[in-house]
Amino acid sequence: MQFSEELVRKITDEVMAQLRAQDLASQSVSPLAGRERVNEKKTDYSGYPRAAKGSDPKEVVIGVGAAFQREIKKTICGISLDDVLANVKAGIEEEGMVSRVVKILDTSDVCFMALEAAKLSGSGIGIGIQSKGTTVIHQKDLYPLSNLELFPQAPLMNLETYRGIGRNAGKYVKGEQVVPIPCTNDPMSRPKYQVKAALMHIAETEQLDPEVGAIEWEG
Repeated sequence: MQFSEELVRKITDEVMAQLRAQDLASQSVSPLAGRERVNEKKTDYSGYPRAAKGSDPKEVVIGVGAAFQREIKKTICGISLDDVLANVKAGIEEEGMVSRVVKILDTSDVCFMALEAAKLSGSGIGIGIQSKGTTVIHQKDLYPLSNLELFPQAPLMNLETYRGIGRNAGKYVKGEQVVPIPCTNDPMSRPKYQVKAALMHIAETEQLDPEVGAIEWEG
């Protein structure tokens, strides 16, 4: 399917109009136009405990984005991040493993987030979740882009997908055969969500604090 510049422009304009309307309706921040930041304030994580390397061989570390559950509370398609995290944890526990959540503050790239989580994990298996919902399962001794599973279509993911991601991470820990989770593909999702995805990525990136690195996060 081919997309003309006019079609993409119309979709972009519609998304921007919706975002401006939501921004005005909140009555707590000024409109997007002319602002230097997506979020005017930056959360200070300097007092939080730094994330430690785990020793439990059954542990799967979930590394979440810098804006997760704070500046951003829902995925790009409107799923509560609280529910996302609860389902990933539930999937891990269904496989007899234990989960720990850390917040990654030195990168907003989901592959690097997942790899950092894997290196902190007692099992060497980690999950990275951007606040917009994109998710990766990683292993500590792999290259950043050579992950175990990548779930790039955040607009098409649901809670069962996230639960399945948790289950698969648990299976990787046990060394069991893993059936990749089917990923739905919709060619319209990119033009429909690309502006919102870019804004959410900016909102995530502006919360980074490389000096702090990674912190323990209850979620």
